[in-house]
Amino acid sequence: MSSWSTVKQMTALLLVSLLSGTVHAQEPLAAGTIDRLRVFKGKHRLEAWSGRRRLKVYRIAIGRGGEGHKRYEGDGRTPEGRYTIDRRYPSKRYHRFLHLSYPNAKDRAAFERARRAGKLPRGARIGGAIGIHGAKRGWRWLPHKWLDWTQGCIALDDDEAEELYRAAKKGAMVEILP
Repeated sequence: MSSWSTVKQMTALLLVSLLSGTVHAQEPLAAGTIDRLRVFKGKHRLEAWSGRRRLKVYRIAIGRGGEGHKRYEGDGRTPEGRYTIDRRYPSKRYHRFLHLSYPNAKDRAAFERARRAGKLPRGARIGGAIGIHGAKRGWRWLPHKWLDWTQGCIALDDDEAEELYRAAKKGAMVEILP
């Protein structure tokens, strides 16, 4: 194999890595090491933290509903605020699921204000099945993180969701920012 061919292959691998949007640490995250996750919706980025140390950064897909805080179930937006990982379970639809404590008291109050002001569709509910998960079954072959497609959740590749599933401590804080 020529050195030019090797350079082309390495360039292609680097490009695929960059396009996937994942910055991989040298080693996988150890079980129970993550106590905080920070999500930057506008940058499509999730950061995994242990104390004051950022351990890993992932590219993510978010809700298809665009900018802004989640207002009601079905609006397709990803909520903004502080939550915790309150449950975790294997998912037949999304590989692994880290359930978030949405809605919190602030979300409920905003929902009630909007409902009383008539700013929500008739019969709207606040919802609650928001979490961090893998790719949708049947979509794993697609570059699913190139567009926002969830109903308000945060999506990763399955191997990334698996890693966070193991590494995130019970009750880990999740801060979701615009």
